[in-house]
Amino acid sequence: MEDSQTARQITAALMDALKAQRMNLSAALRLIQRGEEMAARIQVPMVLTVVDDGGNLVAVHRMDDSLLASISISQAKAYTAAALRLPTDQVAQQVLPGAPLYGLQQTHPGQFCVFGGGVPIMVNGVCIGGLGVSGGTVEQDTAVAQYAAAL
Repeated sequence: MEDSQTARQITAALMDALKAQRMNLSAALRLIQRGEEMAARIQVPMVLTVVDDGGNLVAVHRMDDSLLASISISQAKAYTAAALRLPTDQVAQQVLPGAPLYGLQQTHPGQFCVFGGGVPIMVNGVCIGGLGVSGGTVEQDTAVAQYAAAL
């Protein structure tokens, strides 16, 4: 009896582990809240965007007094991070003339953003979405995105 109960528990644990993790609104709001905390701490109003693994919008949050341009920039950073499964500051290095991905940003006009502030959201080694942050310097955007994604 005890062996079958143990087997059921192991099976249930394996099934939970194998279930595909998905980005949902609750997780997106937690990421945004954490990012906003740091943005407020450094006193830089920002826009934070979360997309799912397909680059589909899950949530956008615009802090008071953030730049209007940051809305589309944060969305492009989130999309880029999810689509390429790379932080956007790493993508920036790869699209320079002579680099392996030179010209990549031209393949999806208006969708890719190749400067820092976008990070893929990884769970157990699987990308479930992307977070894009815009409003400060590239360094500030990157720091806020990394801080939020560490959640």
